[in-house]
Amino acid sequence: MKAITQTTPYSPVYKTTTAQPGLLSKFFKWCTGQEENRLEWLGVALAVHGCIITPLIIILITMTGNNFILWITGMVAMGAALVVNLAAMPTKITLPVFFASLLVDLGIVAVCIAQAAAHMTF
Repeated sequence: MKAITQTTPYSPVYKTTTAQPGLLSKFFKWCTGQEENRLEWLGVALAVHGCIITPLIIILITMTGNNFILWITGMVAMGAALVVNLAAMPTKITLPVFFASLLVDLGIVAVCIAQAAAHMTF
């Protein structure tokens, strides 16, 4: 009979855990919070892309073989950032597009460096 009875009372232990927001959701929340700085971000996106990044990308593409696919990719990246800013989209759209286009430009730089390294002779 002793084996059937339980001497200590059973009390379930409940753990309440809150889900931590991920990095991507934190980024989108930050982008939404930047709505009051929309005009500054428009200026940064147009100035950085139009005056600094895109001319450098064009020079880099031209110096490493003038690959047409890279031309199209670079112009689409710049055009995407330009279109969403000139369409007066909210910052929850314009900032991710701007940063994604910068990542595309970094990819173009990596491809250009790889092409230049492939054509080097020692």
